[in-house]
Amino acid sequence: MVAPDRRAKYAIGPDGGPLTIADLPRAGAHRWVPRRKAVVMAAVRGGLLSLEEASTRYALSVEEFLSWQTSVDKHGLAGLRTTRIQHYRHAHQEGHKLHALLAAPFDLN
Repeated sequence: MVAPDRRAKYAIGPDGGPLTIADLPRAGAHRWVPRRKAVVMAAVRGGLLSLEEASTRYALSVEEFLSWQTSVDKHGLAGLRTTRIQHYRHAHQEGHKLHALLAAPFDLN
């Protein structure tokens, strides 16, 4: 947990503007649209919330949060859309299948 005196007063939001605790999505169950994911990620990256606080506040696993980060790092904010994640995951799996096929020895007999 981030000590109150060491917590950032604001972070840079996904739109480039200031993001404060008041701007965060409410705690509790709600639909995780890309905008909310991006806001929570910006808050953690900017020191407004710790990863532990975000996990507790939003009932997120560390793995889920890290998967959001990986998606953004690889595909930008569009990677946070569930349909895009499924598309990228499918493309990644197909790439592995193609690589395995190409790496397999050819039987020339």
